[in-house]
Amino acid sequence: MPDADELVANALAAVRGTDVRQAERQLDQLMVGTGAADGTAAVDAALLRRLVRGLGRLWPRGWQPVDVDRITGRRLDARAARLVRAAMAAQRRDQAEPVPAWWDDQLRELAAIEADGSVLAGWASREGLDRADALRAAVDTLALVESLPPIAVLRPPPGTSGAALPRTGGTARSGSPMLDRVRALLAKAESTTFPAEAEALTGKAQELIARHSIDEALLAAGSERGDLPGGVRLSTDAPYAGAKALLVQEVAAANRCEAVWSDDLGFATVLGWPADLVAVELLYTSLLVQATAAMLRGRAERRPGSGRRTKVWDESFLNAFALRIGERLRTATEAATNAADQAAAETAGAERLLPVLAARGEAVRERLDTLFPGVTRHRLSVRDAEGWSSGTSAADRASLDVGGARKPRQVPGRPDPR
Repeated sequence: MPDADELVANALAAVRGTDVRQAERQLDQLMVGTGAADGTAAVDAALLRRLVRGLGRLWPRGWQPVDVDRITGRRLDARAARLVRAAMAAQRRDQAEPVPAWWDDQLRELAAIEADGSVLAGWASREGLDRADALRAAVDTLALVESLPPIAVLRPPPGTSGAALPRTGGTARSGSPMLDRVRALLAKAESTTFPAEAEALTGKAQELIARHSIDEALLAAGSERGDLPGGVRLSTDAPYAGAKALLVQEVAAANRCEAVWSDDLGFATVLGWPADLVAVELLYTSLLVQATAAMLRGRAERRPGSGRRTKVWDESFLNAFALRIGERLRTATEAATNAADQAAAETAGAERLLPVLAARGEAVRERLDTLFPGVTRHRLSVRDAEGWSSGTSAADRASLDVGGARKPRQVPGRPDPR
């Protein structure tokens, strides 16, 4: 009889092929095991070893725990994602030092905590799976993990010299009172049933975020640190993945960040400085909730007998919402920047703030060119005039004229007649 590692390799090769009967035969062989008294346990251990090894190979290739969890749930299901979490917890035990604090934070957020006993058997028991279904799901999960392509390395992975540095870049959550105020404003914006109030609250949150970002930029300019811009990945899963990616782009641009959409992997990568990345993640999450609520209200207000399909209308609505909100967020940022620049000019000369922001913006663009040298632009297509108009109105019912900013101009765009 083949040993356990060979049985796993044969089952994996068969699952990757096109012969369904051969795949089932190899899975049956896994069920039988090695023929030894502990053959079942040996197969489980071999599966876990290979899965842990596959995960370990992903970390230097740019993947982070949250990324692997997200794509496993997207391409397979939540059950497979829970198996990956259990395997990541097991892999963490023997992970090469140093392991950065943010890595363990991600594992904690995913509840990836190693359990006693067999990882595979424990997972199957929790999921209520018989052995055949558990083995099939485990092999499918292993096939996915080993097939993932390299992606941009946003932060030094465990085991590298850079992982030992106390970096502030990335998604580190700040406990500052200002960010607590922003979270409170966005929570109110999500819960209110009045669109005007929601947009006013979001505008105020952006104003506070812009001020915080400026303070962080000036503080960093006065230090000797040589940090590079960091990055986060935000989910853009279906439905309406393109509209979600557009919303990420608009929120990123309003906060001096750059965004790149990886449609096939279901996420957008945002590059920027630490405070700005936290702001983008907070705003995107909140605005996605607000946009969805506004879209559902807009559906109810559609004219009876409207000829367009709901999906086309929804997509046009969300695209228009994203563009309008993006412009308003940029207006709030511009107002806060102008006010801060004027204050800086009075205390330290007119050349203090704007060159700092320009240098930070250039650093972000250089980081973009380094990580994504072949990035291309995608043209927006709007196919429903009514959805476009409704989405623009939903994002335009209240003024975000904070700090004396000018009124935003009309979002340009012409519906595609198709």
